[in-house]
Amino acid sequence: MSAEERRLAEAREQQRPWKKWGPYLSERQWGTVREDYSDSGDAWNYFPHDQARSRAYRWGEDGLAGICDDHQRLCFALALWNGQDPILKERLFGVTNSEANHGEDVKEYYFYLDSTPTHSYMKYLYKYPQAAYPYTTLVATNRSRGRQDFEYELLDTGVFDQDRYFDVFVEYAKASPEDILIQITIHNRGPAAAAPGRWHPGDGGHSGQRSRTG
Repeated sequence: MSAEERRLAEAREQQRPWKKWGPYLSERQWGTVREDYSDSGDAWNYFPHDQARSRAYRWGEDGLAGICDDHQRLCFALALWNGQDPILKERLFGVTNSEANHGEDVKEYYFYLDSTPTHSYMKYLYKYPQAAYPYTTLVATNRSRGRQDFEYELLDTGVFDQDRYFDVFVEYAKASPEDILIQITIHNRGPAAAAPGRWHPGDGGHSGQRSRTG
């Protein structure tokens, strides 16, 4: 029996809660029916992305490369800054139904690279441009296009030209159900030196940070 098979057996038999912590944090809470308290029922316009950084959610949370317990009582996620954006990069951005020519669409590049069944190991990649993120351009251009036109994607804006972006790798590894190692590794893929960004809570440098969740 492998180590992961043993963890699965312990979780199945309720001996140890290996699945208590996992990638359960929402990718997007803003603009959803969960956070719509409007009279009109227009969730998109009632809680847009621009307000997400300054309004408290009532029924959930969201974040980049996040992890949380199975009741979402304690959440961990990244907050990045490239020195150019007017706001921290804390959550995914996308155009809403009324802003896009083909409906709702996330305008980010991120990848779930690996995960065991008990989430004892997880790996995530986020590609963060070094130039200012083109929030306004993405909305304005997509809104102006018709249904027969192609969608205007983040890559089309030129922010990834000359590979001027960061690869942000986030890895989680469990020593026990309540003892989780979080390692954040940032690679500058561009041709010149650039600020590596920041993440919270705590500044972890380029080395691993052990976070006891219990």
